[in-house]
Amino acid sequence: MITVPLEILNLNDDGFHLLVEVVVFGKHFKAVLDTGASRTVLDKSTVEEYIDRETLHLSDKLSTGLGTNSMESHILTIPEFKIGELTVPDFVTAVLDLSMINQAYQQADLGPVIGVVGGDILMKYGAVIDYLHHRLSFQEKLA
Repeated sequence: MITVPLEILNLNDDGFHLLVEVVVFGKHFKAVLDTGASRTVLDKSTVEEYIDRETLHLSDKLSTGLGTNSMESHILTIPEFKIGELTVPDFVTAVLDLSMINQAYQQADLGPVIGVVGGDILMKYGAVIDYLHHRLSFQEKLA
């Protein structure tokens, strides 16, 4: 079992967000853990700081959620995506403009996030969220 700490944010007594540290491009970032998101998504402007734009491939699917059903999305293969000791090699992820999420976090005096960890990773690796102890666990050998 792989276990990583979660940061639980109380959003002005109006709900909670779960944050987890991820490593992408060899750098540490915070990401929102979202059990309602079908896929893991990274922020386009952040990703473009670390890659050549030609590496992004325009997806033929429009993303839904985030208040819209017509957001242009891109696909990117990341050589290594890490959450704690969980390493996902050659991880294919969606890349969207998440500036609205980061603006909301900045208004709440929180730092920016690189994206959202979604159901693709949570399901594949048998994730279990322990709210009481503020941790996220993965099965090691499910991939």
